[in-house]
Amino acid sequence: MEKQVIISISREYGSGGHDIAMRVAEELSMPMYDRSLLQEIADQMDMDVNELKQYDERPRNHLLTRTVGKHTNSMEEILIERQFDWIREKAKSGESFVIVGRCAETVLREFSGLIPVFITGDADYKVKRIMGYSSLDEAKARAEQVKIDRKRRVYHNRYSDHKWGDSRYYDLVMNGSHLGVDGTADEIIHYIRARIAVM
Repeated sequence: MEKQVIISISREYGSGGHDIAMRVAEELSMPMYDRSLLQEIADQMDMDVNELKQYDERPRNHLLTRTVGKHTNSMEEILIERQFDWIREKAKSGESFVIVGRCAETVLREFSGLIPVFITGDADYKVKRIMGYSSLDEAKARAEQVKIDRKRRVYHNRYSDHKWGDSRYYDLVMNGSHLGVDGTADEIIHYIRARIAVM
């Protein structure tokens, strides 16, 4: 790909956003970065990646942490800054890629090739998907969906200058319920190719 293209995909839990991101990356022959980037950060910090995962995409606990000037003992804050730096360095390298979550539409907004996407979904569709890849019954899946989206919203709104899912800050906001993973991915790919053609 001659021009740098960065596709950021934010998603509601259960919407299929992660699977859609995988399909987009595969179709466009791009690497995809998601929670897997924690392994590289863990190696840099000489830490076990499983220890870092408990702090991933979570706002800091104000009762248990302190910040003085630019210094903090909050692992959530430290990990967030490491991830943001890692993502920026990837973008500065000129590489084209797909990035899932991590406030990427805010962190990378200075890059002209950024195409931010938000995937939503109908409540029943999301719950059914969650039940399909977990052992949760319907009531627990519904509660889990609400809980994880609340965490994502708090995290995003803490580190971005706009509200999570606000359509004004994304090129596309799509409801994955209607076309499913493949159909939604196909429409996103069509849009991305159209955008690349006019870059």
